[in-house]
Amino acid sequence: MDLRAIAMGLAFAFMWSSAFTSARIIVADASPLFSLACRFLISGLIGVLIAKAMGQTWRLTRNQWKATIIFGICQNALYLGLNFYAMQTVEASVAAIIASTMPLLVALASWVFLGERLPGLGVIGLLAGFVGVALIMGARIDAGVDLFGVFLCGLGALALAAATLALRGATSGGNFMMVVGLQMLVGSAVLFIATPVFETVHVNPTLPLALAFAYTTLIPGLTATFVWVLLLNRIGAIRAATFHFLNPVFGVAIAAALLGERLGALDLAGVAITTAGILAVQLSRQTAARKP
Repeated sequence: MDLRAIAMGLAFAFMWSSAFTSARIIVADASPLFSLACRFLISGLIGVLIAKAMGQTWRLTRNQWKATIIFGICQNALYLGLNFYAMQTVEASVAAIIASTMPLLVALASWVFLGERLPGLGVIGLLAGFVGVALIMGARIDAGVDLFGVFLCGLGALALAAATLALRGATSGGNFMMVVGLQMLVGSAVLFIATPVFETVHVNPTLPLALAFAYTTLIPGLTATFVWVLLLNRIGAIRAATFHFLNPVFGVAIAAALLGERLGALDLAGVAITTAGILAVQLSRQTAARKP
């Protein structure tokens, strides 16, 4: 893995993790699904315009259309939609920690259902990762965390893991910015349909809402997704996913710094264990992938 790939991975992890904090700010003043649908509409249109300016086309390969539709639904509509909805009652740090289990879920499903070899280090990492999350959630449940919100975050992580498994090898073929933009538009369309079913639209125009909306639209929404697609193409899904081990650290740290969310000793211990578990799983999968 070269220095450019490392820099891209670190940038992606930070931008992606910051989305939970900006989402928490947004849902304090606006209905979650409607605001997310608007975010994807704006991000998608900007992405498509940038792609056209770069000479890219929406004449995608069959695999790219598959990736565009599945990721647009599973990542943008389900994963982020469920997380936005949940963060009306769940802290950003809790949502970030649950979302960080995605690589653990992918590794577990690949091992159990697809017969992918998982070395001993990976098994230990899986156990450690889930123990760390259980430690954190046990402390939060004792403190009165909203269990329905936690359930929605868990469903979102499962949706993203399912999409990741379904789209192995579907990122090649160029037109990366166009793929990103079209994914956003697919997610936007699904969310605009879901909005009147699940919520009453309301918007309280405030400066924090405007700043958080602009940030999440341009940085975690558009820039981070584009960097992630480039990283997948550069070093492959298994190696790129290693950077997800930073998500619980960055997510909790940003929420604590900007939102003042308090962290107890069990939270810090759980984050450390989960982070080590995710890293162990991803390193073991890299080792297994290199062996014939």
